[in-house]
Formats: sequence, structure tokens, C-alpha cells
Amino acid sequence: MAADRPVAGPAGLADERVDHRFKALPPDAEGLTVGALAAERRNLFTGGFTTPVLALSAESVEHNLALLETYAQRHGLVFAPHGKTSMSPQLFARQLEHGAWGITAAVPHQARVYRAYGIQRIFLANELVDATALRWLAGELDADPGFRFVCYVDSVRGVELMDEALRAARASRPVDVVVELGAGEGARTGARTEADCVAVADAVAAAGSLRLVGVAGYEGEVPEATGERVRDWLRRLVALAAAFDAQGRFAALDAGEQIMISAGGSAWFDAVADVFAGIPELSSPVCKLLRSGAYVSHDDGHYRHLTPFNRVPEEGALQPAFRLWAQVVSRPTPEQAFLNAGKRDAAYDLDLPQAQVVRSGRDGSVRAATGIEVTKLSDQHAWVGTKEGTGLEVGDWVGMGLSHPCTSFDKWQLIPLVQADGTVTDYIRTFF
Repeated sequence: MAADRPVAGPAGLADERVDHRFKALPPDAEGLTVGALAAERRNLFTGGFTTPVLALSAESVEHNLALLETYAQRHGLVFAPHGKTSMSPQLFARQLEHGAWGITAAVPHQARVYRAYGIQRIFLANELVDATALRWLAGELDADPGFRFVCYVDSVRGVELMDEALRAARASRPVDVVVELGAGEGARTGARTEADCVAVADAVAAAGSLRLVGVAGYEGEVPEATGERVRDWLRRLVALAAAFDAQGRFAALDAGEQIMISAGGSAWFDAVADVFAGIPELSSPVCKLLRSGAYVSHDDGHYRHLTPFNRVPEEGALQPAFRLWAQVVSRPTPEQAFLNAGKRDAAYDLDLPQAQVVRSGRDGSVRAATGIEVTKLSDQHAWVGTKEGTGLEVGDWVGMGLSHPCTSFDKWQLIPLVQADGTVTDYIRTFF
């Protein structure tokens, strides 16, 4: 995506009407379609937007999309970014254009959004035992021969529930599943031992409605994770796939169809690339599926510290794409100010927003937010501590970096995509 053109998006989103549902959009845009408003290319600061307003950098989004595409190609990885981060069909479309195999989901609602906007390959990184959701899935698979769906299984009981629901739904196509290997005692989901994984695989083989296509897990849950502990777990995952293959457990795959081995959040994908590079030759080709999702926007906190690119700087660097703009609405003392953005607008589950720049309410000049710190959030206010000489005034705009993309996207239904000069080129629709 060139920074001076809109994000390519699914048909219909540009036809939605702008109204009171969408925070911060110009009141005088009421009734325009999103496409028509984007075509006006308004300026974020002078075009009638109200504060607080969340902006997404067009240049940084493009940079991050291209970087992960290059990374995956360089390391022979297939990429299904986790869509829970943005829940934006426009960004899904851009990820697919940048080489993604499909999009990862966590829960049935997300998969329904994906299908509504034409996603043809979905990896559900969770076990699916909801009978109603399985009935919907069976209908989607039956209606569309080109639709590919893969999900976790991690228990014999879960397999039984899936088989029961799919048989009741008279599913004509089996659901592809991967056995999830847990990341260790005290970790999240997943069968805890290789013997447990074998029992789950046996249950799948006995269920006519399921087909075993690989193994998977999430290395981000390795207890007290270090690079070596994560690699040790990943080697267990690879060994499990090789053992299953040697036992003929992937016999249901068609000739040339790939065995799937999947891992990879946003913190350890360098370890995934290292270990997956050593996957031995199996009876069928291997799909080495990476699922990192936070990269598309990156952040100025949690993922800035965790990103594997810190460990492999020669591979490039992600750029934080979010900036939340809020206005100074109160300056009760020389040491304190209040902004009109709070918990309803900014991610706060991992770190507080970080004041980065100040845009003068008098003349529009921009300066670094030196001596300005967000110390606390209320529902609709940010508490700001100010040192002597900051010159912060009521009416000034403060631009803040955010930590944790997932809980930044989910507070905004329509997010301006903004160029470095303030021009809004498009609006990113989310569905949480």
C-alpha cells in the first residue's frame, strides 16, 4: 500500500454512512459515506475531527506489512496473522495481499466476521466445542468447496463433542484439526504430554467427522520463557509431528497435501524460524505456519520491548503505528494537567499511554512532549504530570503512543489512516 492511497478493502465498507456511532469523526461529515469522506482527504488537525481521536500511521502500517512478508519469505514460513488484533477486514485484505496464507481467529464470532468478508482460509487457534458454532461451520464448509478451516484439538472429550455436533449437523466435509501441544505445566491450553497428544490423535482417527492434518501450539505460554526454553518446547512440537508422521497418522492427507506445524506469536517468532528451519523431511511437504498478529500496528510499549527484531536487528525493525491525540481540558496547577482521553479510548491493560508530542492550540506548531507524563487514567480523563517549563496550555493537543495493539483497536470502530503530514487517506473499520 502506497502511503498516498487508501487501504484496499472489501466491498461495502466504503458505503457505510458516517454518523454518531463513530467517535471523533467530523460532525459536518454526518451522512457522508466513509468512501466519500476519505476522498475529501481532510487533515486530522484542521479538518473538523474532535478529540480524542486515534490515528493509525499509513506509512508505518505499510512498512510493517512489507517487513513481515519479507521475513516470512526469507525463513520459508507460511503466514496466517492473528486477526483478533485488529478485527479489520481492510487490514486482513492488505495482509493477504502481502502474502498471508490466511487469517487466524480465536473464537467463532471472529471466524464469522472473516467469512462475511470473504476470507477463504481460517486457522482457529483454539478448540471448537460449541455445537451451534460447529453447525454454522459445517454449513460454511458444505456451501463453499474452496473454504479451508483448521482448528485445535487438545482433549478426547473435545474431540467427542466436535464429532457429535458435526454428525448432528450432517456435515459432508471433515473438519481439519491439529493436536495442540501445551507449552508446559502452568501454561494455558493444550495436551500436556506426548502421551496425551497420542490419545487425542487416536480419538480424531476414530471420529469420522474430523481429519488430522498436523500439530500446533503457542510458545508464548512457555513458563518463565527464555530463548532456550522456547526452543526446547518448539523442538518437542516438531518431534511430535515427526512421530505422528512415522506412525501414519497423516494418511488422510491427499497426495502432495501439506502437514501443518504451527506456532508463533509476536514475541518469539525468531525462535520459531530457527527451529522450524530444522524440521526433518516428512512423508508429505510441511506447512510451517506462523501466526503473529500484533506486528501490523506494533506499539510503543509492550511489543516494542518484546519484538524479536530487537534480537535480530539485521532483519529490520517494526514501527509503532498508533498515536492517540487528546486535548488539554484542565490545567489546575503548574504540575498537573488533564486530557480528555481515558480508559474508554486508550489501551491501559499493560502500560499507560506515553506522551510523545504536543501540538500547540495557538499556532499548530509541534514539539516534543518533554517533561510531560501520563500518570493515571480515569474513564474519560488522562492524568498528566508536568515539569517546570513544559508550556502546556489548555487547548493544546497531546499525541500519545500506546501499548498493546489488541486493546487499542477494540475501542474504536472507525480509525483514521493518516499520513505523516496529517492527511487522512482512509478509515479502518473494526468489528469487535
